[in-house]
Amino acid sequence: MISFCLLFLWIPITSAAPHSMKYLYTAVSGDTEFPEFTVVGLLDNHQFVYFDSNTKTLVPTTEWMKENAGEYYWELYTEPLNNQYEGFKNLIMFAKKLFNQTQSKGVHTIQNLYGCEWNDETERQDYFHHYGYDGEDFISLDMKTMRWLTSVQQADTIKQKWDDNSKDLQYLKWYFTKECIDTLKKYVNFASSVLKRIVPPSVSLLQKTPSSPVTCHATGFYPSGVTVVWQIDGQEQHEDVLHEEILPNEDGTFQKSAHLTMDSEEWENNNYTCVVEHKENIIAIRLDQSEIKTNSDKPPESDPIIIGVVVAVILRALITIAGFIMWNRKRTASDDGSDPSMTQQNQIQLEVSLSLIKQERSRERGGPLLKDSAAS
Repeated sequence: MISFCLLFLWIPITSAAPHSMKYLYTAVSGDTEFPEFTVVGLLDNHQFVYFDSNTKTLVPTTEWMKENAGEYYWELYTEPLNNQYEGFKNLIMFAKKLFNQTQSKGVHTIQNLYGCEWNDETERQDYFHHYGYDGEDFISLDMKTMRWLTSVQQADTIKQKWDDNSKDLQYLKWYFTKECIDTLKKYVNFASSVLKRIVPPSVSLLQKTPSSPVTCHATGFYPSGVTVVWQIDGQEQHEDVLHEEILPNEDGTFQKSAHLTMDSEEWENNNYTCVVEHKENIIAIRLDQSEIKTNSDKPPESDPIIIGVVVAVILRALITIAGFIMWNRKRTASDDGSDPSMTQQNQIQLEVSLSLIKQERSRERGGPLLKDSAAS
């Protein structure tokens, strides 16, 4: 199973952020070893379910999901996702036709991001439903007017067809304002012990070679809010410092790095310190040769840290190449191949598999699954 925790990079997390439940569908065509179809479910930007066209099985990726979802859940929603896989293959062919790319042998992607947000302090709610093609906005649903919006000429036919389907629009409004929010609240309760935990970071200084930048690497912390800075004689250094984005680890924690470039003379004449702040914890490590871990170090304990950084970079590059770029947190897509209105429902059906934990079996109500009927 391929882990897509890196999806979290696309949606920065802050301490004041509301709770959120998001689902990302991605279909890929062309010469690539990537699965043709993948589905990822995120609760507060933490992956909790996963499906791809290679395994053809919906699986939990967190302990709280394993503990709270019955076996029937996985059996009930794996089949609909396999049906969606077939629909997405038609969908991406249809999108390529719209863009006159039917002869293209390159890699093309269609993505659908949808979900809801809920602030447990203010009770404010928000919803989103976006499609994208090859990393660009394609079509999205305006939740206030319940009309589809697009600035892409190729999507005009789909927009008209979806706007004319009042039955689907009514269903989508119910789904987002009722079913999605109710499921989000349920999942937040299931995962409360995980979401409220505080884990301090482990901080190390890393360097590939004596002439390479020195990396201050903080990892294993939760939640994601953290600052990693380099200081010179107590003053924050901005020049010659490269800050990396916050990256998620497989265990649900996070990592972040800051790279400092300086020559030996600057090192000798100044006091450099890496300072990491996370919640109430402040960790400061003075730059000293004895504190640096390098590729030449033999102790095995240094390997996981260095390997973790390399793997994170490789995965991020892979995701970008494969088209798993959130193109702002809101994307759009086309439809079920020859019938542009079918994807709309097939996509949300994803939620069927992702959003339900112990949901009623009622297929009519769909649980987290949007009904599977084609929009006409």
